[in-house]
Amino acid sequence: MSETSVRAAGFSLADLSIDAAAEAERIAGCMRDALRRDLRKRGFVIAISGGIDSAVCAALAVRAVGAQRVFGLLMPEHDSDPQSRRLGAAVADTFGIAHAVEDIGPALEAMGCYRRRDDAIRHVVPDYGAGWSSKIVFDNALTAGGYNLSSLVVRAPDGAMRKLRLPAEAYLAIVAATNMKQRTRKQLEYHHADRLNFAVIGTPNRLEYDQGFFVKNGDGAADIKPIAHLYKSQVYDLAAHLGVPGEIRARPPTTDTYSLPQTQEEFYFALPYATMDACLYALENDVPAAQAGAAIGLGAAQVEAVWRDIAAKRKVARYLHMPPVQCAR
Repeated sequence: MSETSVRAAGFSLADLSIDAAAEAERIAGCMRDALRRDLRKRGFVIAISGGIDSAVCAALAVRAVGAQRVFGLLMPEHDSDPQSRRLGAAVADTFGIAHAVEDIGPALEAMGCYRRRDDAIRHVVPDYGAGWSSKIVFDNALTAGGYNLSSLVVRAPDGAMRKLRLPAEAYLAIVAATNMKQRTRKQLEYHHADRLNFAVIGTPNRLEYDQGFFVKNGDGAADIKPIAHLYKSQVYDLAAHLGVPGEIRARPPTTDTYSLPQTQEEFYFALPYATMDACLYALENDVPAAQAGAAIGLGAAQVEAVWRDIAAKRKVARYLHMPPVQCAR
C-alpha cells in the first residue's frame, strides 16, 4: 500500500501484513544471488540464539542454498538462559543445519567481562558479588515524561530484589562490559566463515536496525542482513510459513545478555514489538497520531511520545550505522 492510500483509506494493523510465501522466496533468491555475485562465498554462517530472528534467517539460508552450505553456531556464556541453547539446537535440527557449540564464557572471563561489569555494579550496590544476579531496565518514554531512564535491578542471594537508578558512568561501564559478549561471538562467526569460505548472516529486523538495537562491530557486523527490512511482526509471519518450531514462535523476545531474565521491551523498546512496529510504520507513512492511536489502542499524545523516542534512538543509531570516517582529501 502506498503512503497516499494509507492516509486515504485509514490505518489498520493489517497494513503490516505480507505474503509470507512470496517474501520468503524473494529473500532466498536475494541471498543466493548475493552469495554468488557480490560476496563470492560458498555458503552462510549464522549464530543461532534460540530467538525468532536467527531462526528465520537460518531457515531462509537453507532455502537459499541448501542445508549443506549453512553452518550454525550456538555460543552460550555464563549468563545465558539454558533454554536458548536448547532452542538453538532445535532450530539447527529442524532445518538440518550442521552446527557447533562454542562456549564463550571462559574467553569473557579471561578478558574481564564479568569482573568489569561487577565492578561497575558495585558503584551502586557495594555488596554485589557471587550469588547475585542483575539486569538493566528502562522507564520508557510513556512513563518517564519522554525520557529513557536506566535503572539497575539486582537480586540478592536470599532472593530479595532491588531497583536502583543508574548514574551514567555506571550504566556506560556495565554496557561496555556486556558488549564484549556480542563482539566475542562475532569473532567466532568470522573465524568459521573464513575457515569455510562462507559469508556471515546478520539477523536484525527492521525495528532493531532502525533503532540501533545492536552492538557496533558485534551483532551489528555481517555480510548480509536478510530481514532488516521486515517489521518484527512480519518476521513472525515468515516464521510460521517457514516452519520455525512453535516454542520459539511463542517465546517473548529477550536479550539473553544479563543474569536476570530480561525482555527487549523492558531493556530497549518503549512498548511490545507489535505496537512498536505499528508506531514505526505509522511514522514512516505519515499516518496522523490520532488515527494511528485509534488502530493501536493508544492516545494521540502517547503515539507522539513513542515517535519522539524513535527519533531519539535514531540519533544514537546513526553512529552505529556509520562506516569509519576517512580524512582523505
